[in-house]
Amino acid sequence: MNQFQKAKTARDKSDWAIEAQGLVKTYGSNRAVDGVDLNVGTGMIYGVLGPNGAGKTTVIRMLATLLRPDGGSARVFGHDVVKEPQIVRQLIGVTGQYASVDESLSAIENLVIFSRLLGLGRAEARQKSAELLEEFGLSEAAKRPLKNFSGGMRRRLDLAASLIAQPPLIFLDEPTTGLDPRTRNQMWDTIQRLVSTGSTVLLTTQYLEEADQLADRIAVIDKGHVVAEGTVDELKASVGTSSLHLKVQNTQDLKNARQTVEQVLKVRSNISLEAGEITAPMGNVDVVTDLLIALREAGIPLAEMSVQKPTLDEVFLTLTGDGVKADAQLASEQLKNTKEVTA
Repeated sequence: MNQFQKAKTARDKSDWAIEAQGLVKTYGSNRAVDGVDLNVGTGMIYGVLGPNGAGKTTVIRMLATLLRPDGGSARVFGHDVVKEPQIVRQLIGVTGQYASVDESLSAIENLVIFSRLLGLGRAEARQKSAELLEEFGLSEAAKRPLKNFSGGMRRRLDLAASLIAQPPLIFLDEPTTGLDPRTRNQMWDTIQRLVSTGSTVLLTTQYLEEADQLADRIAVIDKGHVVAEGTVDELKASVGTSSLHLKVQNTQDLKNARQTVEQVLKVRSNISLEAGEITAPMGNVDVVTDLLIALREAGIPLAEMSVQKPTLDEVFLTLTGDGVKADAQLASEQLKNTKEVTA
């Protein structure tokens, strides 16, 4: 049975791509990972968020058999990462934060070498490499020296290399770090296509927008612990309700508008008035229609109205504390800078 058949058999046998209980990794007195539990279903994108040094990469390295856990257990498609590392390695692809390609070779040479190391024949290796270069938009640069590649092209080539064996589980450790928005969006499309064809993806990222756009479920790790886990909507709901933002056309209607909001939403606290805008917590968005009817009956014309859920940024900062604000601000500034460069 070759690697492709083993991958399909493993995927068909297990409902869980990853099952981890109590994973621990220590470095001296530092518990970099301190009892992490993860359950990742097959065929999904699972996001792992956390500030720098939270333990995200260490968790991935243990799951990928690159580090031996000091405690706990983990299984990939039912195979123990410590007792059956060779089988696990045949079922995964790993793309790290930095490209692992050889810059002294061309793109096609890199992929052919990786393919041959994985056991493909000469002709099959060249065919597979050409298909991957086409998939990642690198065909025209196939014979170009990698020293002339942009950062985005190198990241795409690195991801292509990790997919040669068509693994059912792919670890992506901050795969879009340093990419411009256009290339990042291309990578998002590629990741979504991988899942649509049957792969499972575990993704770590510093870009909260990326997790919001891609992940079916998210685990938030802080100081070696999983501090929250769930869908994006579940995590947002865990840190607060939605908020109503309402602006009246005539400022003299503000007082009556506030009274109407209080009556319909049944709230009196946490309502703010600023620059002619009313902001109030809203636990049930279904009452928006009732509020609009009440405001119309009261003769209060509106200039604007919106209902906003808590952002993933708010979830991140709430769950991981003030210590990550600098990281979040840095990531935001990096994203802004790349947008300005490509504008």
